[in-house]
Amino acid sequence: MEVENSVIVNFAEISKPNKMTGNKTFTMIKPNAVEKGFTGAILAKINEGGFRIVAMKKMKLTREQAEAFYEIHKERPFFAGLVDFMSSGPIIAAILEKNNAVEDYRKLIGATNPDEAERGTVRNLFGTNVQMNAVHGSDSDENAEIEGNFFFSKLERF
Repeated sequence: MEVENSVIVNFAEISKPNKMTGNKTFTMIKPNAVEKGFTGAILAKINEGGFRIVAMKKMKLTREQAEAFYEIHKERPFFAGLVDFMSSGPIIAAILEKNNAVEDYRKLIGATNPDEAERGTVRNLFGTNVQMNAVHGSDSDENAEIEGNFFFSKLERF
């Protein structure tokens, strides 16, 4: 009986939200990049950029999950199209670790519009347009924490 209670207490502890600090960020390889077979090349760029992958999974977002993840954009005119796109095929979600992770990852992926992204950045190399720009990257430490917690429990982080 003691063991069962111990497991319950431990499960309650691991279910608490995780706090990400300035050395972690969240990314998602979008459906268009996964479909085109760019996952390996994008992960190679992430590794070459000095990031350590703390957690990673491949999944297909349901419409409801995509709506919840992008809820901040609910009133924007592009919301419905974004939700349709993000639930159209598999994605790769990952938490990345490196000093100054958010800023460094944003530099690695480039501008939101692939046509405006610096040459050699992930979005320049693998993006098609503003929506199908190959990857999502957190824009702040706070959003990295929220987004990472949306996809991963403590048990899934290494």
